[in-house]
Amino acid sequence: MLAAETSRLAVPARPSSPQGSGWKQIADAVEPFLHSVAAQLAAQTEDFEPQIAALARYALTAQGKQLRPMLVSLSGEAVGAIREAHLTVAVIIEMIHLATLVHDDVIDEAQLRRGRLTLAANWGNEVSVLLGDCLFAHALKLAASFPSPEICRAAAGAANTVCAGEILQSRSRGDFDVSHEHYFKMVAMKTGELFALSCDLGGFVSETSEGRRDSLRDYGMALGTAYQLYDDCLDVLGSESTAGKTLGADLAKGKMTLPILIVRDRASAEDQERLRRWLAHWEPAFLAGVVELMVKYEAFAESRSVIQQHLVAARQALMALPPGKGRSGLAGLTEFLAEQTEALGVIY
Repeated sequence: MLAAETSRLAVPARPSSPQGSGWKQIADAVEPFLHSVAAQLAAQTEDFEPQIAALARYALTAQGKQLRPMLVSLSGEAVGAIREAHLTVAVIIEMIHLATLVHDDVIDEAQLRRGRLTLAANWGNEVSVLLGDCLFAHALKLAASFPSPEICRAAAGAANTVCAGEILQSRSRGDFDVSHEHYFKMVAMKTGELFALSCDLGGFVSETSEGRRDSLRDYGMALGTAYQLYDDCLDVLGSESTAGKTLGADLAKGKMTLPILIVRDRASAEDQERLRRWLAHWEPAFLAGVVELMVKYEAFAESRSVIQQHLVAARQALMALPPGKGRSGLAGLTEFLAEQTEALGVIY
């Protein structure tokens, strides 16, 4: 991945690190569970052919903040007791997520992810695509081990939705006129779906009611949507260490994200044409001009407002759950993301 050229604008205030006190408090509460998930993921490589076990291990040890396993644990605890089955569900969902990342890196021609070479950069696209397929299949094999078919059905359905969302996004690249409705549909499918699945199955394993599962799913979808919107904003506002990718990477791939849509809709004909031209023939040097347009048309403030609306919806969904550590942890995630969101573009 090529490093972005230095912007001539002042560097924006950076969102605080996920190691801040709010995040640490939430993460510490589920640390034993997350440690077990990581260990179980690494152990799954024993079921792969010896010749590709090392590749599977490389892919399965690339976890980030483990948000989805965290949601499984917190959701399960919010409506009942944590069981061994929660651990297996978390492994299944995280494996599906990691499989999508392997495929994403092929599609995006990415060289780095989370500070190290991608699977594709190390072993090529063909191997990466096939290994991603193996990860999907293995996740569904684990899901099929449950007595009830519901977990397998839900995991397969979610994987289908995520991949369909990726197809929609791929077909929408370079479409300057994409609608807000289509954009939010892609966000819900690509990111919201696995967040919602994590919360839903966390509740299912705890044997909670359908009503509470619906509330957990609504929470997960709202949080996942807010998280993706925040990540889209980081593409132009974050540091490369915070964003985990080269700044402007989404723009370079022709992805229309929320702040870009806001500028497009508010811009004068002249500025709109400038934006269209930059996106059609992207160069890293254009990033400064895009940020200037975002400042001019208050796209940062509007993006923050939209993200906060989704976080409010997530908190409202939690009101149907009993008070306790699990619900408090879920609420804490919304508060942490709200704080991160308010730091976006604050100097403008």
